[in-house]
Amino acid sequence: MPGFAELALGAAPIAGGALLGVAAGGLKPPDVRAVILKDMELLDRIPDDEPELKARLKESIDQRINDLIVATQRTRELRLAAASYEGNWRDIVVFICAVLFTIIWWNVSHSRSNWLLLFIVMIVLSILAGIFAARGIVRALGHVLRDRRNAAKGE
Repeated sequence: MPGFAELALGAAPIAGGALLGVAAGGLKPPDVRAVILKDMELLDRIPDDEPELKARLKESIDQRINDLIVATQRTRELRLAAASYEGNWRDIVVFICAVLFTIIWWNVSHSRSNWLLLFIVMIVLSILAGIFAARGIVRALGHVLRDRRNAAKGE
C-alpha cells in the first residue's frame, strides 16, 4: 500500500490546482437582479411620508441597474475579444517556458514520489501550448500572405 500513498501524495499538487480551478469557476457572485427586485418591493412598502428614504433607495436601485448594464457590456466585449483571439507572442513564450520547465524537471531526481506524474503533465501542457503557439503562427502567416496578395493585386 505504500505505492498508493506515494502516488496520492505525488498527485496532491496537481489535484490541488485542479480543485482550485473548479472552486474559482464554481464560485457564484450575488444575484444582482434578485437583489434589485427585493429592493423595488421594499421601495413600494416604504410609506409616502418618508420621501428622503424612498429617494435614497431609488438612487441605490438606479446605481445597481446602471452597474448591471455596464457589467453586461463588459462581458459582451470580453466574449467578443475571446472569440476573436488568434494567438500572439505570449503563446510562444508559454510554449518555450513549458518546454524549458519540462527539461528542468527531467533533471530533477527521478526518485521523487511525484516526478513521473508531473513529468507527464508537463509533456501534455507543452503539447497544448505548442498547439496554441502553432495555431497563432499559422494564422499570423495567413494574414501576412493575404495582405501581400491583396497588395500585389492593388499594384
